[in-house]
Amino acid sequence: MKKKLIVAALLAGAAELASAQTSVTIYGMLDAAVVRESGGTASSLTKITSGTTGGSRLGFKGTEDLGNGLKALFLLENGFQVDTGVAGQGGLLFGRQIYVGLQGGFGTVLVGRQYTPHYLVQVFADPFGSGWVGDTKNLLGTSGNSFSRMDNTVKYQSPVVSGFSAELVAAPGEVSGSSASGRQLGGSFGFANGPLQLRAGYHNRNNNTATLQGTANAKNYTLAAVYDFGKFKLHGLYDWNYGLNSSVLRNTANPYGRPAIASTDSRDAMVGLTVPFGISAFLVSYIYKDDRTALNQDASQIAVGYRYSLSKRTDFNVAYAKIDNRRGASYTVGSAIESGTGDRSAMVGLRHAF
Repeated sequence: MKKKLIVAALLAGAAELASAQTSVTIYGMLDAAVVRESGGTASSLTKITSGTTGGSRLGFKGTEDLGNGLKALFLLENGFQVDTGVAGQGGLLFGRQIYVGLQGGFGTVLVGRQYTPHYLVQVFADPFGSGWVGDTKNLLGTSGNSFSRMDNTVKYQSPVVSGFSAELVAAPGEVSGSSASGRQLGGSFGFANGPLQLRAGYHNRNNNTATLQGTANAKNYTLAAVYDFGKFKLHGLYDWNYGLNSSVLRNTANPYGRPAIASTDSRDAMVGLTVPFGISAFLVSYIYKDDRTALNQDASQIAVGYRYSLSKRTDFNVAYAKIDNRRGASYTVGSAIESGTGDRSAMVGLRHAF
């Protein structure tokens, strides 16, 4: 009888220990494509590249049950180039994301390098998911100023209540003697009800540095919606951008002989469609950038794409995008991780996730 009790106690203890252990998942994605770029100041370019539909990555994520509905969680995500093996994000070991946090009935609190809520709203609205050669970053407010990620970030994610959810972020600039310099703040709100999803995002970045003070903050606002009609999805987005570096004009010259300047006031709009059929999907988007600076360098982009799913984890992708630059603007057609060299680009690629 005593032996049975001892065995039962040991099994119960082992089960309790196992339930408290960290669950770790290894995941990743490899993306490679042949890309043809043309319409730039240099000659046309054909290249083998990586990260067209989405950045290639290797990640580790896990959770640990702490009891009473509380969990510890972490994520480490490395970016790299399939075509060369070179590390992405400027050579950072975990340049895509890295954070640790706690999750419970109150929501989730994360600390580390993370995506901004404003950028995630744009990814949500974009039929191309902020990738392919039709990437919204080619023209939208995030272009040229790396608002997609924040270092030194504390993020709060609320639970979903009656379809409503929210994210809030804050990151100090870590400039000695100035608590405001380089500081970033942001947030987003979402609502989902059946086929309708709505989101709003905001980002505020202080442009001051240790040596340069008194510059205006860069501010970005966005509203986005996706409606699933069953046979197709309709996507829409509108951005308001204010302040130095809120969005950047990629021009080096203009017909008026004026120097290139950063946009301090612009409006961006996007409409798109996702049309699934069987194991395939057709994607299209149109973006218009209304530059409100004195140069009035507007631009528009049309993009079309086709995805064929070879399996649940592997798909074949084809896309084409063209930008119409006006009054000396020189925006280029890039992809998920590259800015591109010309005003038009075509790609044929393969993506595998594990």
